[in-house]
Amino acid sequence: MDARYEAVVNGLSNVDGGIAVAFSGGADSALLLACARAAVGADKVVALTAVTPYMVRQEIGDAVELATALGLRHELVEMEMPAGMADNPPDRCHRCKYRMYQLLLERAQRLGHATVLDASNLDDAAQSRPGLRALRALGIGTPFIQQGIDKAAVRAISQALDLPTWRKPSNACLLTRLRHNHPVSMRELQRVEEAERLLQDMAFESVRVRSHGALARIEVASGQRERLAQHADAVGEALQSLGFRHVCLDLFGYRHGSMDEPGD
Repeated sequence: MDARYEAVVNGLSNVDGGIAVAFSGGADSALLLACARAAVGADKVVALTAVTPYMVRQEIGDAVELATALGLRHELVEMEMPAGMADNPPDRCHRCKYRMYQLLLERAQRLGHATVLDASNLDDAAQSRPGLRALRALGIGTPFIQQGIDKAAVRAISQALDLPTWRKPSNACLLTRLRHNHPVSMRELQRVEEAERLLQDMAFESVRVRSHGALARIEVASGQRERLAQHADAVGEALQSLGFRHVCLDLFGYRHGSMDEPGD
């Protein structure tokens, strides 16, 4: 087993008062839950999933299912749109994370869990992730960053532990599909979510549908662009039925943070 995994487990074994893990249902947080359970036992661990208006609904179901499979207590924490985020500002991640972890800390304290952990990994620390500032400000632990565990290590360790999330594609909140400084509407969020689900049902795994008002810009992994082009008519018609007027394929393919690029 990877020595970094052992270091995380050993470090968490010294925690007093129980551990609460911010649990999205993705690969990173699933591994952190497994680490916490190995360190202190299932009865001292709780998985907390923040439910926001702009998260992918499927992620909630995935989180519930996995927490049950791991035999861990799991609670959903409802969260409204934080102040100042109605127009999808560039600093939305910091605003969201700060409010989210305030709520998670409050719930953890009520449950008697003194330590709250986040599963950000070393790759997150190397990128522009304003949400990490919120974690540091609130004293949230990030053991993967501390022990130098990157995304590749998360997947390798998860596979060794036989976690079903080891190959799960990364996801992010639906606000990352929208333009900055434009009003956020539930209709647009739902349209994007439905469009991505449609493409996932067609076996496009790493996919994003970026919404530019009436235009949908589809990003898929580089090896799947040709296949998407072969299904262009069906995909275009399906997305138009959801309310998009124009549908295009991004020739640069799927990439993190493309809505943050200059000129958007």
